[in-house]
Amino acid sequence: MKVIKKFIVSLDAINKSLNVLEINKFIKSLIKLKKNKGRLFILGVGGSAGNASHAVNDFRKLCEIESYSPIDNVSEITARTNDEGFDTIFQAYLRTSNFNKNDAILILSVGGGSLKRKVSINLINAIKYAKKKNSLILSIVGKKDGYAALNSKHSIIISPKNKKLLTPISESYQSIIWHLIVSHPELQKNKTKW
Repeated sequence: MKVIKKFIVSLDAINKSLNVLEINKFIKSLIKLKKNKGRLFILGVGGSAGNASHAVNDFRKLCEIESYSPIDNVSEITARTNDEGFDTIFQAYLRTSNFNKNDAILILSVGGGSLKRKVSINLINAIKYAKKKNSLILSIVGKKDGYAALNSKHSIIISPKNKKLLTPISESYQSIIWHLIVSHPELQKNKTKW
């Protein structure tokens, strides 16, 4: 019981700590992206990769924003990993997709990457590539001091006080946040069935 209560209390704290103004700016950026017919590339690894795939569906189906996640093409990602290495999989995908200044990347990550710790270098390289192209960089992450948060135009930070819950709460809240975004009346074009 104690463990369950601690988890639920942590969720309540996240709800109270979310930056509503930053979420609003995030949404406004996506409205502008859609208006300009830009594409949204959603990037994540591990559990966040699964979230990226689901989020692509919602942005495409509900908001009619042209969206992609490189991990949905497992053959390309594994071939690139095998031939070129894991660190450049997203950057190479963006380059082949003719990623440009009208497009955006959305990073879904627990930590957001760290050069010092050599974590999520593939996300860091994608961010560097997007910066080079003067493209919009967005992120939904669990840490405010990770590479993604520090290098995004808009970053929604999910930072549980209990660091043992950083991964499960961050990955869970990615879903809650993107569902909030795709349900926003200025973005959502198509209704859900239920």
